[in-house]
Amino acid sequence: MTGGVQNIGRIPELQRRILFTFGMLIVYRIGAHIVTPGVNPEVIKAFFAQMGGTVFGIFNLFSGGAMEQLSIFALGIMPYISASIIFQLLTAAVPALERLKQEGEQGRKKITQYTRYATVVLALFQSLLISTALESGQFGAGAVMEPGWGFRLLCMLTLTTGTAFIMWLGEQVTERGIGNGISLVIFSGIVIAIPGALGQLGELVRTEQFTLLRALFLIGFMIVVTGFVVFFERGQRRIPIQHARRVVGKKVTQGGMSYFPLRVNTAGVIPPIFASSILMLPLTIGSFVDAPELQAFIDEWLYFGGFAYNFVYVALIIFFAYFYTAIMIDPVEVADNIKKFGGYIPGIRPGKKTAEYIDRILSRLTLVGGIYVAAVCVLPVLLATWANVTFFFGGTALLIVVGVALDTIGQVESHLVSRQYEGFTSGTRQRGRLGR
Repeated sequence: MTGGVQNIGRIPELQRRILFTFGMLIVYRIGAHIVTPGVNPEVIKAFFAQMGGTVFGIFNLFSGGAMEQLSIFALGIMPYISASIIFQLLTAAVPALERLKQEGEQGRKKITQYTRYATVVLALFQSLLISTALESGQFGAGAVMEPGWGFRLLCMLTLTTGTAFIMWLGEQVTERGIGNGISLVIFSGIVIAIPGALGQLGELVRTEQFTLLRALFLIGFMIVVTGFVVFFERGQRRIPIQHARRVVGKKVTQGGMSYFPLRVNTAGVIPPIFASSILMLPLTIGSFVDAPELQAFIDEWLYFGGFAYNFVYVALIIFFAYFYTAIMIDPVEVADNIKKFGGYIPGIRPGKKTAEYIDRILSRLTLVGGIYVAAVCVLPVLLATWANVTFFFGGTALLIVVGVALDTIGQVESHLVSRQYEGFTSGTRQRGRLGR
């Protein structure tokens, strides 16, 4: 690991990419503190202090705290993520989009362009709803200094432009920096809360609400859970594929063995995002609507940390894990591609039997992955209700942080290994000079 870090300084291009990434993320964090014109940020902060268990709390988490003061980046990158998920679902349902996806690079560029347009439309719609809610007093009295259509249009323009800028910033990081820019934007918004969480833990120890031994045990538990997440995120089932020797004209293609990897957590963080959004919807509606029956139902069955809440949450995560995995991987298509390129799975007949074999393995992996994701996502609820932990640890945030960190480290290591330098996890001791 130490050798890998030292070797970064020997590659100027990698240094520039890393510095560019940090520079763009600093710009994002500065923008997250610029308040939208015409808004009283203190009123918004007071509102979000009471809304941690609703969909607003989720939005605030992914915006890196920008929404709790309604900064110009208040919508964050969520409209782009929503648009991307929508187009992924539509690609599987709409034949025209599916054909576009199969066209290769040009087709993907076209879908990306449509995703950008959809992001702007979603951002305009969401910013209109936010500006209307601000004027109606749902975020607290006095949230808007000068209500009217002038404020609404200014708020829509500001928030939509902020989202478009973040989208552009993320694409620039992906192209000219290191790692996936959109993921790193979300990553930076989550990790920025870590010092505050450690400060809260220190305050609990200082006020004797936590003993020092209990605090150390909690930190050790967090390290173990993080290692557990890293283990599962890197876990995969590799299906062996044997390639037969082929003769094409005068050229002989040698056979060999390759592997088709299936990740344990194929669906990533999509299942908990969908599940939490659905589960938090009645809680959010109940906070705005004066309906005693709905409030009584929420208080009895869907209160944060209750058995019914956790049961429904886990069931939704597992359901969406199967649903999204089925969209992402089609066993029949995979089997056809294996057969098309002259490969086969040892002991399994090509075609239908291969598809059934892949589907059976994928179903088992998805069950394991869904249970793992559900366990990680229920962890913050258990820590809050059983251990009285006042800060957020686990859930979707932990999955995103670990996943993005592993992906970024992998890209840095690829740059190092491609230039004959020792990587972070490489067991070899290859060394070289730049330009070899």
